[in-house]
Amino acid sequence: MQEKSRPCPLIADRGFLERTGRDLTCPLLSDAIDDYPDGIIIPVDKPYRWTSADVIRKIKFTAVRHFRKKNLKVGHAGTLDPLATGVLLVCIGKATRLAEELQSHDKEYIADITFGATTPSYDLEKEIDRMFPHGHITKEAVIRILPDFLGEQEQVAPLFSAKSVDGVRAYELARRLYRQQDAGGQGAGIFDSAASDVLKTARITISDIELLRFRPAGNTAKTSTAEERDEEDRRSLRINVTDNSALGLPEAVIRIVCSKGTYIRAFARDLGEALGSGAHLSSLQRSRSGIFKVGDALDMDSAAGLFRNRQD
Repeated sequence: MQEKSRPCPLIADRGFLERTGRDLTCPLLSDAIDDYPDGIIIPVDKPYRWTSADVIRKIKFTAVRHFRKKNLKVGHAGTLDPLATGVLLVCIGKATRLAEELQSHDKEYIADITFGATTPSYDLEKEIDRMFPHGHITKEAVIRILPDFLGEQEQVAPLFSAKSVDGVRAYELARRLYRQQDAGGQGAGIFDSAASDVLKTARITISDIELLRFRPAGNTAKTSTAEERDEEDRRSLRINVTDNSALGLPEAVIRIVCSKGTYIRAFARDLGEALGSGAHLSSLQRSRSGIFKVGDALDMDSAAGLFRNRQD
């Protein structure tokens, strides 16, 4: 029996734009989805404070108009948190069948981790709930501990996550617990204990890890780029972001190559504990997903421009 040929979707990335040699005042794609029998994959650099669903909604809106096909399938391969940027693979048409396979490939992240404080969400979406000693957190201490995280291991997902627990998203449970704490409930430890009780551990693998930079007093050169983008897209302001930079807490920028299902927020939590302190994620970029690198990904305007007609 003849082996079935492997699907070969169109990859609409920066290289595709360069090969076409055309500007975005006219559509770069045919308006017939049948011209793409294996579908289309668009590596998108997800904007800060956008959810993965926001990206899909915008691209689907333009793609449906372009192809004049209301039931067009559009999805993504691997959710990114709202406060993360980087490679989000958008699959269109029959390429959606490849989403699970694409999601299974290893990922690379650049994580900025702040030591000396924790938040319930393990990132900047929630305010600091506990402070910890951090004078002993040095560049040398971080370098010494990182090899301990290499290899296969068990990880408990953050309670503020999209992980399903008996058919209920973990973040829905987390919000209930957060309201209880705000109402004078059981205190900051409620989240860690709830995560351990409710979420099962998952087997993950970290295949490479590297300290890129260490800032003993934190990042004093925060830029306003993200906030400027927020002004252009007001809907993103519904995602809360705290600013802890004035505290001068030590920060480490770490490159992590890991398997599917790895939560970098949980890694930040575990790294802080391993160093005898607390920690949370202060920024995150998915720099690679499988073979797709962030340098080849399209921004949202370029991605939408693939479908833009002259009369738009």
